[in-house]
Amino acid sequence: MGERAVAAVALDFGGTLAEPGPSPSGRDVVAVLEHRLGRPSPAGLEEAVEEARAEAKAAYRRGVQTPWEVILTAAWRRLGLETPDLAAVVAALWRAVPDGAVDPRAARAVQALRGTGRTLVLACNTQRPVAHRQRTLAAAGLAGCFDSLVLSSDFAVAKPDPRFYAAVADAARGEAECPPEMILFVGDTVGLDVLGPRAFGMRAALVCSGPRPHGLPGDTPVITHVGELPDLLERWP
Repeated sequence: MGERAVAAVALDFGGTLAEPGPSPSGRDVVAVLEHRLGRPSPAGLEEAVEEARAEAKAAYRRGVQTPWEVILTAAWRRLGLETPDLAAVVAALWRAVPDGAVDPRAARAVQALRGTGRTLVLACNTQRPVAHRQRTLAAAGLAGCFDSLVLSSDFAVAKPDPRFYAAVADAARGEAECPPEMILFVGDTVGLDVLGPRAFGMRAALVCSGPRPHGLPGDTPVITHVGELPDLLERWP
């Protein structure tokens, strides 16, 4: 790959900009129904949701994102019951289960990167809808800092599926008209945030505060915190 300027930066969220937020559970679904929506929960719902979540996790390992509406539909069908208004249940569920809070130092780094004129893309695997992640960014003072949000919840495919990286490249291309080799992907997971992007032709940098991970390509820059990213880009065109 030729050495060309980085015109766009794609940033992971959980483990990179923020601590990962909790994932909803069957118990959360029951609590939302009974305490937030004032509806009775069917007997066995918690267990049925956990079974549907297990199937969704297996699909996720294959790069397939399962929306919570689908998980809940599967749970109700397991019980042989007619599904309620799941849009209302899911909306209440995400209000009840908090997103990961953005690290203040990471937020300052994003703001600094925004000031360089580079295109910024938030690129992450998440079950959370775009609107909820936008609220999280706004709460951290990052409203409008990202040119595009590429979330697996919105595309039905997740890292490391090549279609996810294609969506990231399309988002960057639409904003900056840059080829993949001018996109720097930054995250905390070797397979998802380094090997996957590099296979698609992007550059990559790993966020890792411990020893250099096994299997990381030798020419991959490593930073201990995303707050170091602006300095990395100053030294690495």
